[in-house]
Amino acid sequence: MASEKKKQKRKRKKHTLSELKTMGQQLLTSRAHVNNLPLLLSCITPNSPPPHALESLLSLQSFFTPLIPNLPSSSKHPDADPDPEFIYLTWLRSKFDELTQCLIDLVSSSQSDGALREVVLDSIMEFVNVGNAGKFNTAVYHRLLRAIVRSELSVDDVVLDMLAEKYFNYVDVRYSLAVPSKSWLGLWRRKVRTLYTVMILIGGHGSSENKEVSQDVNDLVSRSSIELSIQKMYKLLACIQPLEAVEEKLEMWNESGISSQDKEGKYKKSNDNVLSSKNTAKKMKQKFTKAWISFLSLPLPLDVYKEVLVTLHQSVISHLSNPIMLCDFLTRSYDIGGIVRVMALSSLFILMTQHGLEYPNFYNKLYALLEPSVFMAKHRSKFFQLLGSCLKSSLLPAYLAAAFCKKLSRLALFAPPSGALVIIALVHNLLQRHPSISFLVHREIDPDTIAENNTPDGASEDLFEEKPGIDHFKNEENDPRDTNAMRSSLWEIDTLRHHYSPPVSRFALSLVNDLAVRSRLPEVAVSDFSSGSYVTIFGDEIRRRVKQVALAFYKTTPACLFSELDFPGWTFKDDHQDTSAKRKRVDSIQER
Repeated sequence: MASEKKKQKRKRKKHTLSELKTMGQQLLTSRAHVNNLPLLLSCITPNSPPPHALESLLSLQSFFTPLIPNLPSSSKHPDADPDPEFIYLTWLRSKFDELTQCLIDLVSSSQSDGALREVVLDSIMEFVNVGNAGKFNTAVYHRLLRAIVRSELSVDDVVLDMLAEKYFNYVDVRYSLAVPSKSWLGLWRRKVRTLYTVMILIGGHGSSENKEVSQDVNDLVSRSSIELSIQKMYKLLACIQPLEAVEEKLEMWNESGISSQDKEGKYKKSNDNVLSSKNTAKKMKQKFTKAWISFLSLPLPLDVYKEVLVTLHQSVISHLSNPIMLCDFLTRSYDIGGIVRVMALSSLFILMTQHGLEYPNFYNKLYALLEPSVFMAKHRSKFFQLLGSCLKSSLLPAYLAAAFCKKLSRLALFAPPSGALVIIALVHNLLQRHPSISFLVHREIDPDTIAENNTPDGASEDLFEEKPGIDHFKNEENDPRDTNAMRSSLWEIDTLRHHYSPPVSRFALSLVNDLAVRSRLPEVAVSDFSSGSYVTIFGDEIRRRVKQVALAFYKTTPACLFSELDFPGWTFKDDHQDTSAKRKRVDSIQER
């Protein structure tokens, strides 16, 4: 085999560019020169010079394009006494399959020239268009996708971008991309899961004597390669534009329409040349759903996991045939914790409010998300808006509303100024929606007065017979029922009135003034503060017109930074005298 490869390389070196042009012209003009076909085909490799590969490709594409509808299927073989013409066409079919494979290898190789790969991709898609007796060639298309996914190409490779921008506008291309089961996505999904299983076995036992596992180990790729493949799979799926979002006329890459699968798994042509948008959208939604469910069963890397959670609620859930199918994935994501839990909240909220999902202990888990780290999260803006939406119902029990108010108020002591502004807005809205927890705003020290006037309905009087200065709120408790929030007060909000940041102190003071008014006031828009940062606060302050500015006037020039009146009970007389004596000696030396 090695010697044959060397011979082929020598043959390639002997053919110049002009010779390849001559062989191509001969192939197109006469069947007598059909033996030039293998020679031209041998020049289409990643290692061939780009001009040679391009010249061979142009000749072979011009040769095969008019013959493709007449070529027999790859599965047909000549009989015992075959027709010579059929043998010839069968041989051409084998060479055409070899050509498509060479093109796929070239376009999925990182060693190939970038401009050449763009031309090769166009040629492959032309063969996909008419490569199945004039119909959409799903087999070649899926082989192309599998090769791209399993290659070493980066996620930002020009081939992926070109495929998405130029060809995903066609409905049949998107439809065939979203077909799972025995397609590129299904095969690679099973391969990835097998490889991850082998990795676990190797990591736990060092080696295995099982022959099947050993066979898989021989084909094992690195974990980084698998993660790269999953990233490319996600990019391809994320580029599928749902049909509901397409208002213009449906465009088909192949004029025959979309092929569908029968019970035996074979693709058959649709009877309608022009499919109705309703029928096409229904089929596309089913395939779109199966493709995403199949992809979400993969062991996703953390960076892809986060991107998927962002994409789901923005452009996936509303286009699924049955969004409840995402329930298992989202609940697993919510149980992971950290930023993943925060990001899964958006999709879960959509399933609960729009699709009737019943999620037990939702508010307990939402309460557990309130941590100082959430104010530094990348998606904190969306989280705070969802938090305000989840707490919008006036039917929440008083203990739950009080627990959220108290937890948020405690977080305000550790949050940056932008986070404190959001907390004040959330607490303001909670107090407006739930008058039953208004006792948290102000609580007298005298227990008798509290028991007579300020005891809320359903609360026991002995709960308020506490020692002054003690806060019984359990900040580390994750169950809102056991936090003792009903026995506390919002002293943290009063502390914010003396915050070092002027916007926070002003906003806290306005909250106190609003609560002093008994009439119901409009709620504060949380979205106005959820995207705040030090930059936005600083920008608002420098644009703010100040009517009064605090100034300090001195009748005489001060001789020290602090006066004795600032430190009652302290004396600095001796230190001052020593300093004066030293100063006098320095002055006398300078005069000399």
